[in-house]
Amino acid sequence: MNSETHTEKQEFNITVYTENHIGLLNRVAIIFSRRKINVESLNSSPSEIEGIHRFNIVINETAEVVRKIAGQLEKQVEVLKVYFNTNHDVIWQEMALYKVPTDVIAERAIVERLLRENGARAVVIRKDYTVFETTGQREETDNLVRVLQPYGLIEFVRSARIAIIKASDGFHRKLQEFEQSEPGDEVVENAYLNSREKVFTM
Repeated sequence: MNSETHTEKQEFNITVYTENHIGLLNRVAIIFSRRKINVESLNSSPSEIEGIHRFNIVINETAEVVRKIAGQLEKQVEVLKVYFNTNHDVIWQEMALYKVPTDVIAERAIVERLLRENGARAVVIRKDYTVFETTGQREETDNLVRVLQPYGLIEFVRSARIAIIKASDGFHRKLQEFEQSEPGDEVVENAYLNSREKVFTM
């Protein structure tokens, strides 16, 4: 990474693998608020490993700031590993829902064509409104908002981003390799934390 991109702000996807503990989200939020960094998107979900959760956090910052934040996040007791990547290095999607008047859809073939062209599908059809869903990147979901505004868009909501790292071998494989090289008699809470530098380097 050259010095120019090192100091320029851009979107970063921070992936945090954690144990699922009450209060962790609050401590994660404090790390960002203390630095006055706005979180653009935050998603928490189960990961590919049973008992391990995965946060996907999107911020617009410099690489240096993101590196420091990743280090602070890894100091949290329940955090196993943190990765950060630019949008180029991840595959990402967001889901959006759009509520529009059903009579407009029924009466105007052009709206139905525009929805079809934007990959939207109906998930609920009622007499007074219809809800459409689409999945894509931010520009795509925003574009459909603009398309539907003139036809009486009633409501719009977009999900937080979900992202998969392109180049990663996967966190699960790192765990399996560690378990094969250092098998234990039983699973102990925080069993991986003491060895995370050795285990979770990608």
